[in-house]
Amino acid sequence: MNAAKPALTPEQRSFLEALFKDDAAFEEDALRVYASDASLRRGPVLAMVRPRTVEQVRELMRWAEVERIPIHPRGRGTSLSGGCVPTRAGVVVSMLGMDRIFDISSEDFVAVIEIPKGSKKKYELDKEPGVNTLAFQQACEQKGLFYPPDPASGKATSVGGNVMTCAGGLRAVKYGVTRDYVLGMEAVLPGGKLLKLGGRAHKDVIGLDISRMFVGSEGTLGIVTKLYLKLLPKPESSASVLVGYPSLDAALSSMSKVFAAGILPCAVEFMNETVLEILSRTGDVPWPDTVKSLLLFQVDGSRETVPLENARLAAQLDDALWSMQGVGKEEEDRLWAFRRRVSSSSYVLGPDRIGGDMAVPRGSLLKAVRRFEAIAASHGKRLIGFGHAGDGNIHANLHYDASDPDDARRTAAAHHALDDAALEFGGSLSSEHGGGCLKDVGKQLGADQLEAMRAVRRLFDPQGILNPGKGY
Repeated sequence: MNAAKPALTPEQRSFLEALFKDDAAFEEDALRVYASDASLRRGPVLAMVRPRTVEQVRELMRWAEVERIPIHPRGRGTSLSGGCVPTRAGVVVSMLGMDRIFDISSEDFVAVIEIPKGSKKKYELDKEPGVNTLAFQQACEQKGLFYPPDPASGKATSVGGNVMTCAGGLRAVKYGVTRDYVLGMEAVLPGGKLLKLGGRAHKDVIGLDISRMFVGSEGTLGIVTKLYLKLLPKPESSASVLVGYPSLDAALSSMSKVFAAGILPCAVEFMNETVLEILSRTGDVPWPDTVKSLLLFQVDGSRETVPLENARLAAQLDDALWSMQGVGKEEEDRLWAFRRRVSSSSYVLGPDRIGGDMAVPRGSLLKAVRRFEAIAASHGKRLIGFGHAGDGNIHANLHYDASDPDDARRTAAAHHALDDAALEFGGSLSSEHGGGCLKDVGKQLGADQLEAMRAVRRLFDPQGILNPGKGY
């Protein structure tokens, strides 16, 4: 006899209905989307709620601690590591109501994103729920400001989700990752306490920097309801170049020459031979068949310096087989479109995906990718290898058919072997996607480090109700 499916009590459901009204869902058909994320893993969901005010979040967290109901915060569900997948039956909290850009200040160089503190009727909410990353960047640029974190999936992600995974993205080599732009936040803890951390000041060394602990925490410490984000002046100009090489070895050797010459691009992306194949199978490509690997560079700065920096860069790329230049947004977008469609194009190799986002020391990048390719081949797979070459971030994706047990088994074995290899190179299992429920973080973290992290987690969430089963 099957065990009864977990369910809310009538009293628990009534509480959520009264608190959230139309922003609550309980029926199986409505909950199906909230049981999964981009990883395609699934978990049990009792209800979904979408807070529109901070007070709703606080009431929910008071109730959840008393009832010991698991709470699963969720942004746009783009996690590739299962960060949004419930591991225990509970309430999914959609943070798409955190949709108000309160301020973009050209005086403070600060942006503030928040859930309204009062009724949503008092505010003009943005059309993009959850403050979409790309829309936020564009809003900053309209004021001559610049928010550098730039995940390739920026059209789909939310800023809050980027903060919870410490996303890096394309420009990390020059500008750093999301944690470098979080000045402060407000977060609601289990029990309903509102914690205020940092603020608009760019420098603050009073007390512990607890806000940095929240960045990359994957919703395990509290629910963030307000963000203070550092901005920079918008670069006046930029230029990009897509460069083709006869091999990955030649491509990454050329990249090393660029850095050795003292040139710091704002972005450097690499793509291996398998990537070039899937791009050619899914659309027109401009490079000749002799090209087996690509590098994509971008430099930015003032109108005066960008042409000079671009010329310095070109001088280091004299061993390339082919290249295409782009100056200005329209021309550059044509080049970056190839990189941005890698993930969608990769499904020609199989309907299901296991994605990796390992990082290795930059000097080990070539050896690591070659090792990864060999591991994939030994399991009858092809490695879709690409990523942020400038900071050693490798997206090592494997596609397969989940309906084929042998294919699924081989792919899972290859994935685990890739993780082991990344650690052998002194790298990390995740550089920007988080641990979620798919990564065995214990492989990387020692017992003492794990226990220290768990002790911190218990201080914020003694009942263990916040996104259980994730990360550490």
